[in-house]
Amino acid sequence: MRRQRAAAGTPPLYTRTLGEARAADLADIRAAAGNPEPVGSVEELSVPGPGGALPLRVYRPESDGELPVLLYLFGGGWTLGSPDTSDAICRRLTNAVGCVTVSVGYRLAPEHPFPAAVHDVLAAAEWIAGHGDELGVDAGRFAVGGDSAGGNLAAALTLAAQERGGPALRHQLLVYPNTDHGADTPSVREHDDPLLFNRRSVAWYWGHYLADPADGANPLASPLRAASLAGLPPATVITAEYDPLRDEGEAYAEALRAAGVPVGLRRYEGMPHGFFAMAGVLDDGRDAQRYAADRLREALR
Repeated sequence: MRRQRAAAGTPPLYTRTLGEARAADLADIRAAAGNPEPVGSVEELSVPGPGGALPLRVYRPESDGELPVLLYLFGGGWTLGSPDTSDAICRRLTNAVGCVTVSVGYRLAPEHPFPAAVHDVLAAAEWIAGHGDELGVDAGRFAVGGDSAGGNLAAALTLAAQERGGPALRHQLLVYPNTDHGADTPSVREHDDPLLFNRRSVAWYWGHYLADPADGANPLASPLRAASLAGLPPATVITAEYDPLRDEGEAYAEALRAAGVPVGLRRYEGMPHGFFAMAGVLDDGRDAQRYAADRLREALR
């Protein structure tokens, strides 16, 4: 991947305009995701959200009966992305887990800074939990997941849901999540390759997401700073060796364990940030998606 970018002279996303970065990010993800798997059906919904209509995309497998449900949150530094970003992932997880998967088009920064995205994903989770019959799902078997900023939002959602007394979540899938604004870890300091996601990428995304840097102390922005993680749903955490977010993702997994939360943690050696979405070109991307599906399937039985 690095050699391809070097040969193509691909400039880092953080050097482009937002419009250019959003288009380039989606094009890169589609090119590496592989052929989208067919599923039983895909439905577009619009539900009430805190900032207006909230788009949901609902993936159903070729299965009968009441199924568990996964709310999957796309990545993109809270700044890039849409349900199209995670389309291939959602299709694979839908088939492999045997669940209904819902993707939400949460509002993006900097147009809608923190906590808008958190409010949107919480609203989506509450709507799913309250409309299980309409969706044909068992809302008692409800998991949340996401990659990168989507993993951050998934972790924030579990904290918000616990504080509000619901919705009840069975599992959280956190794929190389941001967990601590301003983290100064070895992995942040070590990874500054301009051809890969690096520490400047991290700072660029946080700079868009937080209207006030002081908001980074809020646990809904930095879940690692939560006063307590006790009682949160069991977790699967996936990290990558060559990722500036590696250490804070693994620190969050260890903090969950220390709080008594069951955690499955797997680091993929030799992999960069973003590999989970690259199942079309990386064996480890496919393996990580299978691992995530196995963990979710067991949790949602």
